[in-house]
Amino acid sequence: MIVRGITLDTGALVAIERRKQRGTQLLELARRRLAVLAVPVPVVAEWWRGRTDVRERILDAVSVEPLTLATAKSAGEALASVPRCTAVDAMVMAFAAARGDAVFTGDTDDLERLRAFFPTVRVLGCSGGG
Repeated sequence: MIVRGITLDTGALVAIERRKQRGTQLLELARRRLAVLAVPVPVVAEWWRGRTDVRERILDAVSVEPLTLATAKSAGEALASVPRCTAVDAMVMAFAAARGDAVFTGDTDDLERLRAFFPTVRVLGCSGGG
């Protein structure tokens, strides 16, 4: 069995929260232990707008992890290199690169621009099918 690592950004959490098809499929992969879903802590700050049962269930299904200093530095270097990217997007890509993960996102355009700095990270969109 191949277990894949997938880093989620804010848009992915929103898609899961809104029960979009691709978000639901990701949770099913995690439930079946075919994927490990990880969320860097800054993404939670960008997504969280108060406690709901749905949000709590999502947090129970993913691994929320802090950034290391090396990952934060890598994100800062990406901010300096890639015009018009946000700090949280850079942190998501740096986090995924450090873990060897793909990124599941609602914002493929911005994260694809960051691939200039993180070429090994595969960016998967959650906008379709839902």
